[in-house]
Amino acid sequence: MTNEVLADEVLARVLGRIWAERRIVDDFAALCDCGGRFAGTESEAKAQAFLATALAEIAPVRRETVPYRGWSRGPARVVLADGAALDAAALVRSPATGEAGLSAPLVDCGRGLPEDIAREGERVRGAIVLVRHEFMIGRDHVHRRKKYDAARAAGAAGFLIANHVPAAGPVTGSSGDGGPGHIPCAGISHEAGARLAERDGQVVTLHVAGTFRETAAQNLFGTIPGRGAGLIVLSAHLDGHDLAESAIDNASGLACALAAARAVADVVPGLAHGLEVAFFTIEEWALAGSAAHLAAMGEGERARRKLNVNLDSVAGDDALTALTSGVPGMAGFLRGALAPAGLSLGIAPRFMGNSDHANYLRAGIPAFRLCAGFERPHTPLSLLLTRADTRDKVTPHQLKTAAAVTATILLAACGGEGLPPPLEVATAARLTA
Repeated sequence: MTNEVLADEVLARVLGRIWAERRIVDDFAALCDCGGRFAGTESEAKAQAFLATALAEIAPVRRETVPYRGWSRGPARVVLADGAALDAAALVRSPATGEAGLSAPLVDCGRGLPEDIAREGERVRGAIVLVRHEFMIGRDHVHRRKKYDAARAAGAAGFLIANHVPAAGPVTGSSGDGGPGHIPCAGISHEAGARLAERDGQVVTLHVAGTFRETAAQNLFGTIPGRGAGLIVLSAHLDGHDLAESAIDNASGLACALAAARAVADVVPGLAHGLEVAFFTIEEWALAGSAAHLAAMGEGERARRKLNVNLDSVAGDDALTALTSGVPGMAGFLRGALAPAGLSLGIAPRFMGNSDHANYLRAGIPAFRLCAGFERPHTPLSLLLTRADTRDKVTPHQLKTAAAVTATILLAACGGEGLPPPLEVATAARLTA
């Protein structure tokens, strides 16, 4: 029997396991049952325990403690001059305003690009700036932190970001770190944004509550050794937001990572490279969990990691895309890896620094993010970071397709054929600029 026939049999067996099992659906539901998994909450602890148990069936579990400045979200609202109150959700690590709130003129800066904020000139100084959220998985997306930082640099006293999707409630997400110079900030609904836009120049009052504390989080790892010392890293972030279930972002990625790792677990020991499964927390806090992990890693350990396959929001739409960040050789590797299974996916070279693959790239490790719904703003992927990110937006077929694509890529990567080369320092800096 030829090596090619053997490879085909292994691939068929691995993919058959994914399509025949129901467990991926059950894992996804169990993670959603934990709630939004906001870092530092009981919901996150439940998810940690569930994932550790599931991962232990695949490989020995290693826990990595990450000290960080924790924060508990309190209530938030915007009060108009006539006393009407608009619902809001504090952005992660927003400073509190105190009981009296922050009263200041509202300045509508439209989309909120740095040039939009600069165009308002001195109006921004001491004001509460209003900007718009955007579809997060598209070529033209500008992250809210760039808008927040531009408002802060221009002297704004407060920051509001309005959901771009009607009838989905307030949007949330990360902002600054709550340290000196940071300003109270909150997300509001599309409808609240429209009401506020009519009051440009009028005084409004922003109320934000939240509590900081020094604490620690835990990343989870499981490693299946291969024949050599090299490792392929399969990652997904476990934390989310407490507005809903964080189902798409990122219970979908977690369930698919578990399914793919289970499917290849008995094959990897015979391949060139091993597999490291990494579940990172405090990802929603500017990728803090993976940043700490890689910062503590010695040069030799970094060199062992040949590729990062990062799963983030891999369901909610049938279209899958690899965000390759323009890594040399990545597109060719992915096409070649999927061809034996007759699978394909979209490939987008845009760097988007809002998931954990960004930190692997910065460390010189080739990486890509697998996601659903790229450039498809009319899909449920537009509902990330809102109370509408719930399990009903995800189908079993989407989960199994993402897991099958992932497992096929892992087999090729662990086999060691055609992998992108390590990134030079200058290349990594250019790709992640």
